[in-house]
Amino acid sequence: MPSIFSYQSAEVDWCESNFERSAVIAEYYNTVSKLWEFYCLQHPLGISQPRARMETLLTQAVFLLAGIFSVYFHMTLSYVGQLLDELSILWTLAVAYSFWYPRVYFPRCIKSRKHFFWLSGVTTVISTLMSFIKPAINAYALNCIAFHLLYLTWRELKKCNDKRVHRMAAVMVALWVLAISSWISDRWLCGLWQAINFPYLHSFWHVLIAMSLLYCCPLVIYFDINYELPAFKPKLGYWPSDSWPVVVPYVALEEPHKQC
Repeated sequence: MPSIFSYQSAEVDWCESNFERSAVIAEYYNTVSKLWEFYCLQHPLGISQPRARMETLLTQAVFLLAGIFSVYFHMTLSYVGQLLDELSILWTLAVAYSFWYPRVYFPRCIKSRKHFFWLSGVTTVISTLMSFIKPAINAYALNCIAFHLLYLTWRELKKCNDKRVHRMAAVMVALWVLAISSWISDRWLCGLWQAINFPYLHSFWHVLIAMSLLYCCPLVIYFDINYELPAFKPKLGYWPSDSWPVVVPYVALEEPHKQC
């Protein structure tokens, strides 16, 4: 039995050929693209100043851990790396739901953010233990959570008339569709991509999902401000300019509404 820390001991092996570009990095392009994703995702939550600093820092910390563990997994394809990669994503989602899930969507039995925090914690512990039963299906289960996030986005868009918000959501969804299509194609059509010598779609997944999250995070912050800081009016913008082909979306706070 190989060690759970051994190279290529994971249940999952992506389509990219192993050790083709490096003697120490199993999946070179998947690792490099993950580093790029990790770098990109350090920005968006940093603009979330309306939230408590501890909440923002903790959310950024789990993003950081998810990036580190995923890089380790693609470098080694070890069993431990696979579990850390998948569980760190689960923990990141748990933290994001705990702090950013709108109160209006809480179950009726939940009366406060503190109660919802404990519900998320218990659910995460149970999900973590279940993840050890069959790690190969963890990635599919985690990807299914995206459908709930899309549903919540749709619910929020029905209440919003701001064309910028709708445009940003449309770009986010389009990038997610391209990302998940790349992920599925790499997983299920590997023979085809290897036959044409292009087994790199999982690295495209890393790039595209990072771009989708760059649009998702400002949307979450925008909706969060509407709920948590109703006296302020959030406004979506693009840096450095709306006219640039490649931009970084952000949220700006306009002057507080006048109170009666």
